[in-house]
Amino acid sequence: MKIITTIAELRAHLAAFKRPAFVPTMGNLHAGHLALVRQAKPLGDVLVVSIFVNRLQFLPHEDFDTYPRTWEADCQALEAAGCDVLFAPSEQELYPEPQGFKVQPPAELADMLEGHFRPGFFTGVCTVVMKLFACVQPRVAVFGQKDYQQLMVIRRMVQQFALPIEVQGGATLRAADGLALSSRNNYLSTTDRAEAVQLSQALQAMARAVRGGIVDVATLEQQAMQALTARGWQPDYLVLRSRHDLQAPTASDITTLAQQQGLVVLGAARIGHTRLIDNLEI
Repeated sequence: MKIITTIAELRAHLAAFKRPAFVPTMGNLHAGHLALVRQAKPLGDVLVVSIFVNRLQFLPHEDFDTYPRTWEADCQALEAAGCDVLFAPSEQELYPEPQGFKVQPPAELADMLEGHFRPGFFTGVCTVVMKLFACVQPRVAVFGQKDYQQLMVIRRMVQQFALPIEVQGGATLRAADGLALSSRNNYLSTTDRAEAVQLSQALQAMARAVRGGIVDVATLEQQAMQALTARGWQPDYLVLRSRHDLQAPTASDITTLAQQQGLVVLGAARIGHTRLIDNLEI
């Protein structure tokens, strides 16, 4: 595995290849990241993984400075997983001057759910992904489905800018009890880790209710929020949405969309000091 820290060296190295595959990460890698790496490996003639903690997608009160950074372990794991090139630019390299030009995703997709509770988040994500795409110039890129809305935003960005990149989603990996793997799981105390599975279980309960014919979405979502709150959580949202555009389905649409496997339940909630997100397609 070759470790590259500058854009110039990356471009020079990749000039010999025709179909780079790319997995962007913020490091602190877990089995879910490595599954994306293994998924991407056969999709190109060289596999590039980036590690860059992107300041633009963190709000001032969020955990940019304390976000877990595990460089040596990440390098070992990536090499074992078959990564060919690790691109690890510094902030100065990727943002040599303040990033005045930014990619602003459409409000109807990016200002709800995660974008509502983390204003500017998707602008930061789109801007850094666009810049990494410009550096790597991949033909295929793989992103995790755990960040469901993010994957949709990136797909729409690639489509609207006519970028010659195939965007693939990678299935969410879960612990034995069902908790979605996440770098932020490292923040959980022992007690909170035992409780954390309740988020995925709440989404599963919502999915069962929809499959069972429940069409009163507002009541379903309210009951799910109340159930987590009663357990000591601080939920931001637990919602049923259309997979196509993440809009709330009408009662008359739910049965049809459920039959067509066109629905998804999404949740974000804080337990202790840790905010977790998850989703489940129906």
